Amino acid sequence: MANTFQTEQEKFWAGEFGDQYIDRNTYAKELTARLALFAKILAHTRDVQSLIEFGANIGNNLKALKQLFPQLNLSAIEINQKAADALNQWGHAQVFHQSILDFKPQQQYDLSMTSGVLIHINPDMLNKVYDALYQSSGRYICLIEYYNPSPVEVKYRNQEGKLFKRDFAGEMLDRFSDLSLISYGFGYHRDPNYPLDDLTWFLLEKRS
Repeated sequence: MANTFQTEQEKFWAGEFGDQYIDRNTYAKELTARLALFAKILAHTRDVQSLIEFGANIGNNLKALKQLFPQLNLSAIEINQKAADALNQWGHAQVFHQSILDFKPQQQYDLSMTSGVLIHINPDMLNKVYDALYQSSGRYICLIEYYNPSPVEVKYRNQEGKLFKRDFAGEMLDRFSDLSLISYGFGYHRDPNYPLDDLTWFLLEKRS
């Protein structure tokens, strides 16, 4: 992958900080919670056979999904070299080692998704990512992100300009008139059985 990026956020995640993130987020850390989360989300879908995750990191979500639904044909977009290498070593997903901002889908998947990724995208580039998520989806789009009713920036590990909260799903619903909201939910860090990082999930569907 050529190291030419359009935004400082891409450089941030492709580099040393992205490497450190991998070490902090092992597969076993939230496995049970991830399994419960995806079982809940996909219960609202039908006949999902293929899935692409934007910003998959080392594949913790994909591994949980594969455990729940072994038939899934998985793909991943990942900007960080170390994470992409780990995904390739796992061997159960087609890996696009590139920036999300450069990704141009060559096919449609039953479900396209992000998890804790849109919050780190430069806000000026969000529409480009929304378009790629929409174009990649043949039916469903799942967004698992930090929610806020209006756009706000939050300092991220003492870094400025690296974390943004907003109504990502609402913006996609406004942008694409054939999308509808199927379901949504919240993962709470104090859940006694399935603690997650206070993420809100939204499942959208293209109307035929």
